[in-house]
Amino acid sequence: MRRVWRKFRPVIGLQILATIIAASIAAWIAGVHGAISAALGGSIGVVAGLVFALLAARSAQIKGRSAGEALFAALRAEAAKLFLAILLLWLVLATYREVVVLALIGSFVASILLFSMALFAGDKT
Repeated sequence: MRRVWRKFRPVIGLQILATIIAASIAAWIAGVHGAISAALGGSIGVVAGLVFALLAARSAQIKGRSAGEALFAALRAEAAKLFLAILLLWLVLATYREVVVLALIGSFVASILLFSMALFAGDKT
């Protein structure tokens, strides 16, 4: 479990940093609603990434899994991440009347792209 968290922790930190930067830029360009929208978009990516990491860590604890079972666990974690991200995006777009869509989607996409870097992060164990 620690091995999985060790791989995702720096990426989640980068997601949070990118969200803060996006919110700052959006605040400068579009005001307070731009900042809130960017913060929400990035946070959606972070939360979805945390769910993926949690499911991956839980799956990694089970010893003696076949390659097919490991692949199925990874696909299940990815499906949960995607479902949660879509649900949270819909929730924000449906409830936040002053949303700045460009800031929301831009920071969300940046956050998700940074999360994909976890696949390329070196494993030092």
